Amino acid sequence: MDLADATLDELRAALAPALAANAAFDGWNARALDATADGMGVDRDVARLAFSDGPLAMIDAWFAHIDRAMLDALSPETLAGMKIRARITALVEARLALLAPYRDALRRALAILAMPQNLAKASKLGWRAADAMWRAAGDTATDYNHYTKRMTLGSIYAATIAVFVQDDSEEWADTRAFLGRRIDGIMRFEKAKAGFVNRTSNRPSLSRFIGRLRYPAI
Repeated sequence: MDLADATLDELRAALAPALAANAAFDGWNARALDATADGMGVDRDVARLAFSDGPLAMIDAWFAHIDRAMLDALSPETLAGMKIRARITALVEARLALLAPYRDALRRALAILAMPQNLAKASKLGWRAADAMWRAAGDTATDYNHYTKRMTLGSIYAATIAVFVQDDSEEWADTRAFLGRRIDGIMRFEKAKAGFVNRTSNRPSLSRFIGRLRYPAI
C-alpha cells in the first residue's frame, strides 16, 4: 500500500506494529510516533494527525492489529476441529505469541490504561479482545450468555496478561499453566450452571404466575 494515499484509518493500521516496537524504548508518545513515521516514510504531521488522540489512540491501534493478527494465525478450519476449551486456549496463546516480542511496550501500555482516567478505555479494549476471541471460537449467543461469556473471558485474559508481563519461565510455561487453571475453573462453572438451568427450567415461576394474573389468557 502506498501510505502517501492512505486514509487515516489505513495509516493507523499500517503504523501500529512498528509503533509498538518504538514504544518499547520511547514510550507511547510523540517520540515513538515520529520515529515510526520516519522509518516508514510517512510525514510526521500526517502521522500525528492519525493519532491526534495521543497514547490511547496508539495503544488502541496496536491492540486492533493484535486482534487481526490473531485471526490470521488461526484459521476457521483449524479452530473448527477443536473443542471449545481448546479454541479459547489457542486464541489466548496466539495473542501471547504476538505480544511476546513487545512485552516492554505492553508493560508501558498497561501502565497507561491503568490510570483512573483511562479505565473506561481499558474496559472497552478488553471487551473488544474478548469479543474477537469468542466470535473466532464460533460463539453465536445473543442472550445474556453473550455478555457473561465476554465478561468472563475478559477477566481471564486480563489476569493472564498480568502474569505474562512478569513471566520469565521458558516459553511462558507459568503463564500457560495459569491460563489452563483459569479456563478449567470456568469450564466447571459453565457445566454446573448448565445443569442448574436444566433442573430449574420447568419449575413454577413467580413472575410468570403474576403475569398471568395481570394478563389472563383469552
